[in-house]
This record gives sequence, structure tokens and C-alpha cells, in this order.
Amino acid sequence: MPERTDDGNLARFSGFADLYDANRPSPPRRMGAVLASYCGVEQPAVVDLGSGTGLSSRWAATWAASVIGVEPNPDMRSQAAARPVDGVVYVDGVSHRTGLASASADVVLAVQAMHWMDPEPTLAEVARIVRPGGVFATVDADWPPVAGSVTAEQAWAKVHRRIRVFEARVARGDTGAELRSTIDDDDPALLDEDLHDPHRNRAMPDGVRSWSKSQHLDRMRASGLFGFTRELLFDEPADGGTPRFVALLRSQGSYQALRRHGLNDDELGVTTFEQEVQGTAAPLSLSFCWRVRLGVIR
Repeated sequence: MPERTDDGNLARFSGFADLYDANRPSPPRRMGAVLASYCGVEQPAVVDLGSGTGLSSRWAATWAASVIGVEPNPDMRSQAAARPVDGVVYVDGVSHRTGLASASADVVLAVQAMHWMDPEPTLAEVARIVRPGGVFATVDADWPPVAGSVTAEQAWAKVHRRIRVFEARVARGDTGAELRSTIDDDDPALLDEDLHDPHRNRAMPDGVRSWSKSQHLDRMRASGLFGFTRELLFDEPADGGTPRFVALLRSQGSYQALRRHGLNDDELGVTTFEQEVQGTAAPLSLSFCWRVRLGVIR
């Protein structure tokens, strides 16, 4: 989730917490045991930065002794609090200023959140609150989920390209016909388009800022705070099929932001996306690919 010091980032995740919580995935259960093994504690004390609606904190509670979810967005945090779980508490804070005690965590997580956090001060705060030998893990799911359908995945890629261009146009102040003009394949906003790293050189409206996912590990290594780093890969089947595939697109902050700026589903290409996905020959069978960039604190 976003940093409280950036009102644009914070507002981006307001107003659709229920949709987010109902459709976003939680990491594989077996991932938790792996993270616990790296820190050498069977049931670690966990801090979950950018805990959002509590999806990642509830997941962590299945393998941790305790979980503190740190979340600055009151809409997301209220959604999390509405589903209490033993051993999990939520606090109002940001990734670079959690208010937590030094060396109080065995594992710190940032699940689908680190790309919204200013890396340098966030890593410094992580190093402060994790005990020596403890683990920091950024955890991200690749988008879209594996659907086993060329039609569905191409439809996602196509609408994502349109959304990226519209975001860039709104960011530079385009309105009216200029905003809604034809999108060309060589639009400058698409120069770095990459579904595996959609935040690389991305222009977004409302003063929103993000950081490249593919550089998480390089930044961790460059910080000098970690004695060991590596990337881990997992995959996990997911239920929900075709309806969830569509709902996941609608749960994206980019889509929600552009709707608030007055663009409708027809203009964004979401109507066509939904028709193409629902027109696939068989219901979609989904799975998520997960990437963990892991570091062990010196």
C-alpha cells in the first residue's frame, strides 16, 4: 500500500477495499515455512508493511507467532479490522516510519506493496525493526494470473496497454478529445510497457509514484544491509475462474483511478476485455506465479 506522505498514492487505494479483499490472492502457505526457515525461527514474529485489507497478514498468521500489519490507508485498514484473526493487530503507519520497536521482528514482509514504497528509507526502517539474522521479503504476484487461455491473457495485455496510455495522458493534463484520442502502438507511454514489471518508468496521475519491481533485489543488495539475498519463485492454483479474472482487472488501482477521472469502461477497453474473456471456450483455470526477493539482515 502507499505511503501516507504522498496523498496521491494514498487516495489511489481508497474506495474499493471490498473488491480488493474479495479477489486479490494470498501467497502460498508453503512460502511461510520457507521464510521462517531462513530466519531460523519456527514461528516468527512478523511485521507486514502495507498490509492493506489484511490478506497478507491473515496469511502470515497461519505460520507466524504474531503479526503486526502496518497500513496507512484508513479504508484498507478498516476492511482488515472487520475480519479479526487471533494474533494479528493492525496499526496506522508507513513503511519508513512504523513506530515499532527496534529489533522486534523476525520477518518483515511487503506483499504486493514494495513498489509503492520509497526504497531507501523503507530499507533503513526494515533494518531497524528486524533483529540480526532476520528476514525481509518483498512478495509479488505476476499479472495477469496464468489462465491457460491465449484469448484471456492477450485481452488483459491489451487493456493494460490502454490503461497505461490513459494514465500518462491524465498525468500530463490532457482532457476532452485529446484525452480520448486514438491510441497508437508506438505511443511514448508504452515504451517500457512490461506486464512483469509494470511500474518501470510509469507515468500516473494525481502525483502517484511507484518503483520498479524488478529492481527490488538490486536495491536490497546495494543497501549493504543484508548478508544474504536471493530470489525465490512459487506458483499456486487459485479458484474463481473467469469471474475472478475479470474482477482482478477491476481491482487494479490504475483502473479505479481512471474511473474517478471520468473515463468509462468502453473508453478504457474494459467492456471489450470482459466480452473477450467471457467468450472463451471453457471456464478459466487460474494460478499465480509469485516472486520473493529475500534478504537476511546482517
